Amino acid sequence: MFLRILVFALVQALAGLLGWFWLGWPGALLGTVIGASATLALDSWRGLRLLRWLREPGLSSPPVLRGLWGEAGYRVMRLLRAERRRADDSAQRLEDFLSAIQASPNGVILLDPEGRIEWCNDIAGQHFGIDPRRDLLQHIGNLVREPAFTAYYAGGNFEREVKLIGRADAPGHPVKLSVQLYPYGDDHKLLLSRDVTALAQADAMRRDFVANVSHEIRTPLTVLAGFVETMQTLPLSEAERASYLSLMAAQSERMQTLVNDLLMLSRLEGSPLPSASDTIDLPALMAQCEVEARGLSNLLHPADERPQRLVFGPPPRFTLAGAGSELRSAFSNIINNAVRYTPGGGTIEVACERLPDGRARLSVSDSGPGISPEHLPRLGERFYRVDRSRSRESGGTGLGLAITKHVLQRHGGELQVSSQPGKGSCFALLLPAHRVRSLNAPAGARP
Repeated sequence: MFLRILVFALVQALAGLLGWFWLGWPGALLGTVIGASATLALDSWRGLRLLRWLREPGLSSPPVLRGLWGEAGYRVMRLLRAERRRADDSAQRLEDFLSAIQASPNGVILLDPEGRIEWCNDIAGQHFGIDPRRDLLQHIGNLVREPAFTAYYAGGNFEREVKLIGRADAPGHPVKLSVQLYPYGDDHKLLLSRDVTALAQADAMRRDFVANVSHEIRTPLTVLAGFVETMQTLPLSEAERASYLSLMAAQSERMQTLVNDLLMLSRLEGSPLPSASDTIDLPALMAQCEVEARGLSNLLHPADERPQRLVFGPPPRFTLAGAGSELRSAFSNIINNAVRYTPGGGTIEVACERLPDGRARLSVSDSGPGISPEHLPRLGERFYRVDRSRSRESGGTGLGLAITKHVLQRHGGELQVSSQPGKGSCFALLLPAHRVRSLNAPAGARP
């Protein structure tokens, strides 16, 4: 500022001296006025250039000016650049925050005070059938029209969550959502949604499991209690006593089988995965399964009835790596199920083969009543039965396929089921190639 005043004074003095030299005192006065006017004009021109630069939309580099206006332009540019950096940093942080919300497994919707959508992530779009771009500024009530949500939103009490049916819900693929609103800011709202289908299914399975176990145990206990009371209160002949004891033994064996299956499932879920270095004697295992199946068939269909026709393929020319007791349980469950559900005179074919891709396949085909398509997705659930009455008559617990499925999962395999009502069923157990060994190969060798 001092330099600016000094320059202004020097210009006036110089102009006044020149005017005095030419015209005397009137010239000195005129020169001083002209010098002051020229200085102010130049200063105004610089100010106008700076003002014109400030009015530009892009604000490129400031004009090169000297003096106070040049200093002002330089400082304004520094402030603008700092503000731009702060704005860019804020925008980047916001972008990172939105990217994190976008990657969340939960749905997130931001609502304005009127309930219109300001932003939502893709998961929320999938949950509610919303297009994150097309449906911006649409009222949430126009897009989510379930009565439960409408009442929840209108009630204004958001301390609890509300359960809704997801937009992708289908008969074979249920989708359950948990939705809750959280007020924030100036009457804005945050809507969070999460897929609780697995939790709902697990809770339903837990309830069904407890109910089924209670029912399965209560039935034989009721029978046992009735027989015990009868034997305690009524005089019985030796033949009657022997008959009652036989029936009691059968019910006791039924409970023992159920307990053993439950313990087997618990052991499978809690034990380490089977090793891939221990091999089993697969031909001997298949021969044992054949003996058990023929014995069960003779028990269910005595010689005076129409016998079943059991056809076992040639002994396998390979063996498997894994837990022998688990694989024996899985194989015998599939084969014995076919024996139980195939009527007298029917045919059961068992084959154990090695596929071209190196996998092992045990297939059990029967000419039984078959299974309706709606039951196929639920096969392998604990206690799930296609025909409850026939399963109990044949001594099944409803856990055989669940055990088989667990065993296959632990060995990296899968269960394939194909069936048509009235044309029989085919259950196939597939085991991966890395568990298949050629006969007489070393324990740790690859096929």
